[in-house]
Amino acid sequence: MTPDVEHHARRALIDWFASLLPGCLVAPATLLAKALAADRGHGQAICYVDGTRSTLRHAALINATASHSVEFDDIYRDAAYHPGCPTIGAALAAAQVKGATMDQLLRSIIAGYEVSCRIGVAVQPSHYRFWHTTGTVGTFGAAVAVGSILGLEPGRMGHAIATAATMAGGLQQAFRSDGMSKPLHPGHAADAGALAALAAEAGVTGALDVLEGPAGFAAATSENTGNWEKALADIGRSVAITQMTFKNHGCCGHIFASLDALRDLRHETGFSPADIQAIHVAGYKATKDVCDRPVISTEQEARFSVQYTLANLLLHGGVRLAAFAPERLVDEAIRHEMAKVSVSVDAECEAAFPGRRSAHVTVTLTDGRRLHRYQPTRKGDPDAPLSDAELGEKFDELVSPVIGTREAAKLLDELWHGDTIPQDVALSPLARQGATISTAA
Repeated sequence: MTPDVEHHARRALIDWFASLLPGCLVAPATLLAKALAADRGHGQAICYVDGTRSTLRHAALINATASHSVEFDDIYRDAAYHPGCPTIGAALAAAQVKGATMDQLLRSIIAGYEVSCRIGVAVQPSHYRFWHTTGTVGTFGAAVAVGSILGLEPGRMGHAIATAATMAGGLQQAFRSDGMSKPLHPGHAADAGALAALAAEAGVTGALDVLEGPAGFAAATSENTGNWEKALADIGRSVAITQMTFKNHGCCGHIFASLDALRDLRHETGFSPADIQAIHVAGYKATKDVCDRPVISTEQEARFSVQYTLANLLLHGGVRLAAFAPERLVDEAIRHEMAKVSVSVDAECEAAFPGRRSAHVTVTLTDGRRLHRYQPTRKGDPDAPLSDAELGEKFDELVSPVIGTREAAKLLDELWHGDTIPQDVALSPLARQGATISTAA
């Protein structure tokens, strides 16, 4: 582990906690913790929703679910995949159970990202037509990360990966329609991957050709048996965790390019919402299929709506947690701006997906002017990254309201520089506020 790779792993861990802690206050993590209340109170892993000690799998399941709930978690662009939720959710629980060091935790995270991101590349882009990569491929990230903490030798690690493959799942319809299932995908992946690693440690074997076999993972979830040549092309020269996207907006990543384009157009020309007659977004297919939602009624729908998020950017300057407050969801001014936004598929943008997340945005003003911007990437992508300072600001913005400014600063410093892993159950927002699972739900 070189210093550069270690630094990127710490960035990933920081970003995961930034997504986790606000997610501990909302459904479905609060509801899931309530449903599984009988499993709490024993074990050495921390369930951050309520601060209780838990078993490895219980903590992995609930923490990974919570870390995906507010849509601020990291992305591996080329695999259309959020590796942090399932990988770090499982790795940290295993590290707490085994008393691992920060060095061991970081190494396990790097390994989990590396294996799962490359498997994700092998099955894209066709995998993403039906499958939620974070639920499917995330199972491998969790299995490898936990297997690393357990010290599995290569043979048993192979069996952990093989067993993980047959337990992977997560359908896109879960977030194309309204519901709470989407955050459960990384939760299940963390739990199933942890189970696969624990099973392999005990001697359970898996089918070692399950990834590329004729009835295996790639064949079942993509157009062929996987583009393994592409997935492995730069192995040894590039490390997946150094190529992460850290979100700069609290919504679906398929909307980011259009948000960035609209923000920059407005900065350059100074138009106001009242000056706008129409906004058209031409992006890749997932932007249209997943995020063209001219009518919304719930927070889940709002986070996946081009119309709603662009309207919030115009009226409030950004798309952070406040954008999805109950009063915003029924704001007539936002609804008025939403009606101006349309979405289509652009062949150029679609051809570049998933390696490039782009959009063409055209703003037609009431005075007849048409302003256009092609946004070839997103702020936060590897080619336009958040700086360490910007990542720290994101962490502070998301975490300080949950656990307090002083505790947030302390945790951030420990994650940047510490040699020991977080073990403080008081980091749980509900534990700090003296709340209970039943009232939080």
